[in-house]
Amino acid sequence: MNYAAKLDDALNRLHDEGRYRTFIDIERRKGQFPHASWRKPDGSEAPITVWCGNDYLGMGQHPAVLAAMHEALDATGAGSGGTRNISGTTVYHKRLEAELADLHGKESALLFTSAYIANDATLSTLPKLFPGLIIYSDELNHASMIEGIRRNGGAKRIFKHNDLDDLRAKLAADDPAAPKLIAFESIYSMDGDFGPIEAICDLADEFGALTYIDEVHAVGMYGPRGAGVAERDRLMHRIDIINGTLAKAYGVMGGYIAATAKMCDAIRSYAPGFIFTTSLPPAVAAGAAASVAHLKRDHKLREQHQTQAKVLKTRLKGLGLPIIDHGSHIVPVIVGDPVHTKQLSDMLLEGYGIYVQPINFPTVPRGTERLRFTPSPVHGPDEMDHLVRAMDELWSHCALNRAELSA
Repeated sequence: MNYAAKLDDALNRLHDEGRYRTFIDIERRKGQFPHASWRKPDGSEAPITVWCGNDYLGMGQHPAVLAAMHEALDATGAGSGGTRNISGTTVYHKRLEAELADLHGKESALLFTSAYIANDATLSTLPKLFPGLIIYSDELNHASMIEGIRRNGGAKRIFKHNDLDDLRAKLAADDPAAPKLIAFESIYSMDGDFGPIEAICDLADEFGALTYIDEVHAVGMYGPRGAGVAERDRLMHRIDIINGTLAKAYGVMGGYIAATAKMCDAIRSYAPGFIFTTSLPPAVAAGAAASVAHLKRDHKLREQHQTQAKVLKTRLKGLGLPIIDHGSHIVPVIVGDPVHTKQLSDMLLEGYGIYVQPINFPTVPRGTERLRFTPSPVHGPDEMDHLVRAMDELWSHCALNRAELSA
């Protein structure tokens, strides 16, 4: 076999479909985010404003976070030195897990190197703990949840997105005695819509199922202390396993689950994705703990974030742009074609110094390709004005309006 030719075929398919992903080389500027420097392909540099980052609240540059990381780095050095089971558990990891358990009102929390790994490792391990487990998964769940469910070797049922009737029908069709788990998200990141948490919990109670919620795009940003949508809606006590990230609103890195002490102990003891992975560097754990602790108290930052999202959505709607608005902080502008989406992204970057990454299939369905903006409290009025003017000019004058795209 000509292996190089096969690789060429695979990559050329992406290029032909306009789905080839290009990495933009940027350098964040301490204390100046969302401003950054873009290193162009020719080696020159240009100033840009990042409008697609996941550091939703700018905590990646917060003084409390940086101070905690410096302290831990000076005290312990760079790496953790091993897996959690073999020399890789420090006071910083334990402190972070305690902060997370307290955040979600759970007995315990278990730290992973990313929320992807936390989802994958936990969902792939649960059938080992509950033989015969059936997992009911929302069709728009994140790839990490899908992968974990796919790999676990157990039974799965995929229900239509946020469709309670379809979920009920699937639950009712299975053996009442079989162990069951419903896996879903609080905020679905591509459209920004909310999962019907309370109604799903009601079905779980009726059919004797466990509940598993991914709060990745909500932790730090919703609820009185930033524990997510389940906290905002006073439903955390009804969720058995909560998944979250430290790499978005908390501005650092890592993922976790929060649950009962027994559940976390069992996952810790059986999940290969936890057992055989080197733990996070102590400095990262220290920074994340400081960020979680700070956002438990900082209501103003969350309020500013929600205000920014509402303002941007209102202004883009005023231009007649096709945005999706489910009331969350996610601001997707639907372009509907991968080539045009990439062109629009390139023009924003090269002509206006605005960086927003195109989002194409398989992240979103074909025909719904989009630009997803993530406004934050550190995007000021000047940055907002510049973005709105740029979108108005490009959408109006560069043949990227909906009518032409659908022609």
